[in-house]
Amino acid sequence: AMEAIVHQRDGESHVDEWGIEWTRMEGFNQITNYPLSDNDFNMMLDYHFPYDHVDHLVARMQPLMELADRYFIGCDVSPCAFEMYWRLRGIENSFIDMAASPGVAAEMILRCADFAYSLSEAACQRYPIDWLWTGDDVGGQTGMTISPVVWREMVKPHLQRLFDLGKSHGKIVAFHSCGSIRPIIPDLVDMGLDVLNPIQCNCTGMDPLELKVEFGKHLTFMGGVDTQDLLPRGTAARVFTETRKLIDGMMSDGGGYILAASHTVPPETPDDNIFAMYAAAGLSKEEIFDRAATIRQHNS
Repeated sequence: AMEAIVHQRDGESHVDEWGIEWTRMEGFNQITNYPLSDNDFNMMLDYHFPYDHVDHLVARMQPLMELADRYFIGCDVSPCAFEMYWRLRGIENSFIDMAASPGVAAEMILRCADFAYSLSEAACQRYPIDWLWTGDDVGGQTGMTISPVVWREMVKPHLQRLFDLGKSHGKIVAFHSCGSIRPIIPDLVDMGLDVLNPIQCNCTGMDPLELKVEFGKHLTFMGGVDTQDLLPRGTAARVFTETRKLIDGMMSDGGGYILAASHTVPPETPDDNIFAMYAAAGLSKEEIFDRAATIRQHNS
């Protein structure tokens, strides 16, 4: 339910608080209009982030806080920097800006991060959340979409501010980035990150068990159950076996693992495969239905 709005049919769309248009296509909300895609730099710099919507955005946490005695509650303020920029500008334009007009790109990324900081601060001050969920996609299937050097110069300092804010409020800090981000994991450790998600296991350098050996003393990993092949195309027996193997490996040497798929479970995934993933962790189909019924009852 990206951007907090669920569309029932493909083709339905909405415009969010940032002026970004989202349209449901093949089961997911996808961006179909980037508000700054055609603007010149002066118009880009005149863009106003939705600070007047901060109260409304953060208020979405209120229903969750009523469940705080039973659940581990986090506030998701992603995307935080570079990804927010390309959602506004379009990813090709963002890459071009970073190469041809780095000053403008740096200023816009700063402004994106400033807004994420405002959301984070409001959430941490108003609610007794357990963790602050940050994110900024910079990984592709075989490598990073921007070089680690550029990331360290233009993105890392802004994420550090967010991590530090969460820590100053005593929160566990999580970070989400899809794809192959192996080159910057040591940076994230040095920045004080607690939880890394989603661990897309079939991307270059992202084998969960290898990452566990190298970084498991410093990070808790969340994810790693393959959503590109295993869950949508494997048998339930294979899903169970592979998930059990993953759990055993990730829980070695003191644990530090949260079972989850490596991204949103694709809509074509057989139900039996989803149940098999959780069965490998000892969660039965019946308990899943019981928990779902409780959540529906709370929301009704």
